[in-house]
Amino acid sequence: MFVDQVKIYVKGGDGGNGMVAFRREKYVPMGGPAGGDGGRGGDVIFEVDEGLRTLMDFRYKRHFKADHGENGMSKGKHGRGAEDMIVKVPPGTVVIDDDTKQTIADLTRHGERAVIAKGGRGGRGNIRFATPANPAPEIAENGEPGQERYIVLELKLLADVGLVGFPSVGKSTLLSVVSSARPKIAEYHFTTLVPNLGVVETEDGRSFVMADLPGLIEGAHEGVGLGHQFLRHIERTRVIVHVIDMAAVEGRDPYEDYLTINKELKAYHERLSERPQLIIANKMDLPGAEENLAAFKEKLGDDAARVFPISAVTRKGLRDVLFAIADLLDETPAFPLHAGEEPDAEPSRVLYKHEKEKADFTITRDPDGSFVIHGEKVEKLFKMTNFSHDESVRRFARQLRGMGIDDALRARGAKNGDTVRLLDFEFEFVD
Repeated sequence: MFVDQVKIYVKGGDGGNGMVAFRREKYVPMGGPAGGDGGRGGDVIFEVDEGLRTLMDFRYKRHFKADHGENGMSKGKHGRGAEDMIVKVPPGTVVIDDDTKQTIADLTRHGERAVIAKGGRGGRGNIRFATPANPAPEIAENGEPGQERYIVLELKLLADVGLVGFPSVGKSTLLSVVSSARPKIAEYHFTTLVPNLGVVETEDGRSFVMADLPGLIEGAHEGVGLGHQFLRHIERTRVIVHVIDMAAVEGRDPYEDYLTINKELKAYHERLSERPQLIIANKMDLPGAEENLAAFKEKLGDDAARVFPISAVTRKGLRDVLFAIADLLDETPAFPLHAGEEPDAEPSRVLYKHEKEKADFTITRDPDGSFVIHGEKVEKLFKMTNFSHDESVRRFARQLRGMGIDDALRARGAKNGDTVRLLDFEFEFVD
C-alpha cells in the first residue's frame, strides 16, 4: 500500500531533575551544596533515507517520544544527556505543524536532518543556587519538559517527469513500456490507485525518473475523483507530460480533455501552469486518431510543435518523445513553487511579519468559582518546580508574583481562601 499523508505525535525528552544534596565528608566542615544538574532530554530528529518510498511505517507507529535526561546526583555529578531519537523518512517528506499549519521542514536530500521536537534542558541542582546570602540552598529544578506537538507528514514524490491525464488514456501502459515499472493495467477507470515511479533511460544514455499519477477528472482540485490525494505529487516534477487519448475511445473531445486537465492544474496551484509541458497523443494505432490529431493541432495553433503522436501498445514514436523529454529536462532547472525561491533571484528580499506578543498568562473562572491560570511560561515554571522542598515552593511563589499573577488575581476579585487552579493542581489564594 502507498501511504503519502499521515498524522503523528512527537515529543522531545524531558530534562533530568536537578538534585538537592550536601557534602558530608568527615573532614570538610560546612561542606556546602553538592547537588548536580540533570541531563538534557533527547531531540526527535527526522532524517531522510533514500531507501524509503512511502510513509507506510507511520501507519503502525504514530507516537514518537525521545528519552528523558538522567537526573542529577550527589557530589556535584551531573546527569547524562539522553540520545536523540532518529526517525527515518523518505525523500520528499514535508513536515507540517498540525495546529499552526506552518511547514516545519521540507526534506529532500539523502541524509538531510531536521529537529522536529526539541528535548528539554536539565534542571539545575542546588549547587547552582548558592550565593553569599544563602550558601546552603535547598532549591533544585525539575527538568524542562520536552517539546510536544502533533504533526502532519506529506510525501511529495521526487520525480523529474509527471504523467497527467484523464483515466484510461494510457499513462500506466506508457510507463510500463519505457521503464521497468509494472503498474496495474486494466480497462476501467482509476485502475491506478497509487502513484507509480519508473526510471527511464534513453538510447544516448540519459536517464530520468517518471511518475504515473492517478487519473485526474474535472473538479480534482476540490476533491473529485482521486485528484485531491495526488495533485501534490506534481509539485516536485520539473516537466509535465500530458497524455491524451487521441482516438477518443470514450467519446470525449481530446482538446476539451487537454483544457480541462490544465485548468485543474492551475486551480490547484497557479504556478503549475508555468511548468514546461509536452503533449503525448496516445492510441494513434486506433481508427479516427489521425483525424482527431489534425483537428487537435489546428486548435492548438503555435503550440502544435509540442505534440508527439505515439502508440504505447505498439511502441511507435516512443524514441522521439523520450529524446524530447530528456532535452527539455536538460534545460529546465528545479522549479520553485513560490515566487522569489529561485537560487539566483535578484534582488533578495526578506519578509518580516508582525506577530502580536503572547501574554505570559491568562486567568479564567470555572463555574465552581475557582480561578484557572493558563499560559506556556507559567506552566513550564510549575513543571520545573520541585515542591518537595519549602525553599523551592517559596521561589515559585516569588516567580508568580514577579510575573504579576498575584495582582491579576486580585483584580479579578480573588480573596483569601479562594481556589486557584494550574494544570491539574489546586492552590489556596493567600492575600
